[in-house]
Amino acid sequence: MTEKTGRRVRVLMIGPDRSVHGGISGVVNNYYDAGLDRAVELRYIGTMAEGTKASKLLWAAKAYIRFLTALPGCGIVHVNMASDVSYYRKSIFIRTAKLCRKKIVIHQHGGNFPEFYERQLSDRGRARVKRVLSMGDAFLVLGTAWKDFFGEIIGRESITVLPDAIRIPERREKVYGEHRILYLGRLCETKGIGELLTAMPVLRQSYPDVRLYLAGIWEDDRLRERAAALRECVTDLGWIDGAEKQKYLQECDIFVMPSHFEGQSVSVLEAMAYSCGIVASETGGIPDMIINGETGLLVAPENAAALADGLSELLADPALCQRLGENARRKAEAEYSIDHNMERLLAIYDSLSRGEPEHGK
Repeated sequence: MTEKTGRRVRVLMIGPDRSVHGGISGVVNNYYDAGLDRAVELRYIGTMAEGTKASKLLWAAKAYIRFLTALPGCGIVHVNMASDVSYYRKSIFIRTAKLCRKKIVIHQHGGNFPEFYERQLSDRGRARVKRVLSMGDAFLVLGTAWKDFFGEIIGRESITVLPDAIRIPERREKVYGEHRILYLGRLCETKGIGELLTAMPVLRQSYPDVRLYLAGIWEDDRLRERAAALRECVTDLGWIDGAEKQKYLQECDIFVMPSHFEGQSVSVLEAMAYSCGIVASETGGIPDMIINGETGLLVAPENAAALADGLSELLADPALCQRLGENARRKAEAEYSIDHNMERLLAIYDSLSRGEPEHGK
C-alpha cells in the first residue's frame, strides 16, 4: 500500500511455477512466506513447470494466455528471469507488457548469463537482448558483480542490487568439529559436484570420519553413479525441505557450494543463517556474501584441489569453522533478512506506481 494513495499496488509476477525445485521458486516462496501477497495485490503466474519439453511448451502457452487475461488489471509486471530458454520465454512476456504500457520490473537471477550473452549469441542476438532488457523500468540484480556486468549492456542507472533473502531462524547452539559437510542444490556438473566427488577421497585420507550429505535432485546419471560408489563417505539425501532441511543445516558444521557459476545462492544464505563454516566458489554474487577468511572461505571454481584444500582447512580447525560460521550468521542477520529485502522491493513498487524513475543502488 502506498502512503500517498492509500491503495495497494497491483503486481503481476511471473517466473517458474512455485512447485519447481530451484532457486527462483525458493525466492518467490520466501516472499509469499514474508507476506508480499498481503502487502500488495499480487497475482503470480508460473511460466514453467518440471516435465518433458512438450509439457513445458504447453505449460508456457497456457501461462501466456493467463498472463494476457490478467495484464489489464495490473499496474506493475515483475519478471523473474534467468538465461537461455528462460530469457527467450520471458522476453515474450516483457514485450507484451511493454506494448500494454505497463511498468516492468526485470529481476535477473541467472548465473550463466555471461556465457549465454557473450558466447551463444550473435551481434544481432546481443542487440535484441539489449533492447528487451532496456524495457525494464527497474532492473534488479543479485550482487555488485552483476550490476557491473549488466551495466555494460543497459547502463547502471536503472539497476538496483537486491540480493536474495531468507527468513532468519532463531539462534541455536551448534557443535563444530563433527566433520559433516552439507550440499544443497541441483546435482549436476555446473554445480561443481564432479569436483566435490573428486575431493572426498582425498579428504578421507586425513579425516576418515568425514561425511558429505548431498541434498537435491540429480540431473546427471554419471555423477549419481560416482556418488553411489563413494557411499562410505557420501550420503544421497534426495530432495529435502522444511524440517528435514533445517535438521541437516543445524547438524552439519560445514557447508559447501562449489558452483562453476552462480547468480547468488539461497542455499549459501541458509547455511550462513545456521552458522555453518562455508566453503564456496569465488563466482557471481557469492563474494558479496562470503568474505574470504571472515564469513567463509572462497576457492577457485572448477578446481578440485583448491576445493579439497578449503574443506580441509575447516575440517582441521573447528575453532576457525566456528568463527567463520558465527560471523556468517551475523552478516545474514544484518544484510539478508527477507523482511528488510521485502521493504526495499515494496519501495521500488511504490516509486514505479507513482511514476517516479527508479535509480540504481
